[in-house]
Amino acid sequence: MAFTHCRDVVVEVSKAGGMGVLGATGMSPAELETELAWIDEHIEGHPYGVDLLIPNKMLGKDETPSTDEMVALVPKSHTDFTNSILERYQIDNAEIDDETRARFASFGDNMRTGGAQALLDVAFAHPISMIVNALGVPPDYMLKRGKDNGVAVGALVGAKEHAIRQVQAGVDVLVVAGSEGGGHCGTVTTMVLIPEVHEAIQPFGDVPILAAGGIATGRQMAAAMTMGAAGVWCASVWLTTVEAETSEPVKAKMLAAGSADTVRSKSRTGKFSRQLRSPWTDAWEAPDAPEPLPMPLQTIVSGPPLAKVDKLSEGGHPGAQQLATYWVGQGVGLMHDSMSVRAVVNDFREDFVDAYERLTGFLEE
Repeated sequence: MAFTHCRDVVVEVSKAGGMGVLGATGMSPAELETELAWIDEHIEGHPYGVDLLIPNKMLGKDETPSTDEMVALVPKSHTDFTNSILERYQIDNAEIDDETRARFASFGDNMRTGGAQALLDVAFAHPISMIVNALGVPPDYMLKRGKDNGVAVGALVGAKEHAIRQVQAGVDVLVVAGSEGGGHCGTVTTMVLIPEVHEAIQPFGDVPILAAGGIATGRQMAAAMTMGAAGVWCASVWLTTVEAETSEPVKAKMLAAGSADTVRSKSRTGKFSRQLRSPWTDAWEAPDAPEPLPMPLQTIVSGPPLAKVDKLSEGGHPGAQQLATYWVGQGVGLMHDSMSVRAVVNDFREDFVDAYERLTGFLEE
């Protein structure tokens, strides 16, 4: 299973024998419609899924604030702080204003009931095979639509207690994500979490587990399956592929990075997420840094300056290239070459078979 924000990766993984899952939380319903229509046209009937982020806990979760109201909740201390980081690296912050920040407030809208249901309306109008939620038990309306449409409902979890609640709620698939994973993650490692969750859920139902968190090779997939997983959910490994949406400067950083070159921080979304370490992430860990705001306000703080950093870094701005970062897991240390998506899938197959044969050989001795 391949989680990605890139429609090309979704299509190529599914056509190569895996299953692509499009991350849709940052899209408007119109943007999601465009992406899914394109996928339908190119995927040749192979299965694919859609991933949303509907947290159980979030500032203003049950409210409907305007974008101006959300922007007004951001303290000046936080925007001053991000401006100071940009200035330190010779980046002009003049274009980053409240109007720019308001464009990032839609991230929060999509995580509330109205916005999430609008995205679900689009998703279920297409032949998806799976719908997945992160940061909490999928809401009842999501579970019901999955059941009514014969679409598997998945949920990401980072602790055994969360997994039990998901099974009790009726999810069809658990994506069990260890702390090594990129993006939002907990504190328990994949090696411990997979067998712990598998054991914990048995009294409530033997729901299939997809292991996630730092998995970038077929041998890791084989290991995860020996611990109780039915397969794997990968995200970081696609970021350095030829087809990925990742900017070229960030791809180069990832290919040069080791497993220790990531950091788990609240500075990007307000909840802990693992990302590539850079002077941007270091600044938020400094003693004089403000405390990151709760989700979704922190995205309004970090989104505009990081978007500018990405744009300038691709244009060759040296300061922006230093600051550039993106979500990625500790599996980045196993990502050495930029290959096509199909080449990555084939490497997974070959590596998985080698690991299986090696284990079989031990058993036969």
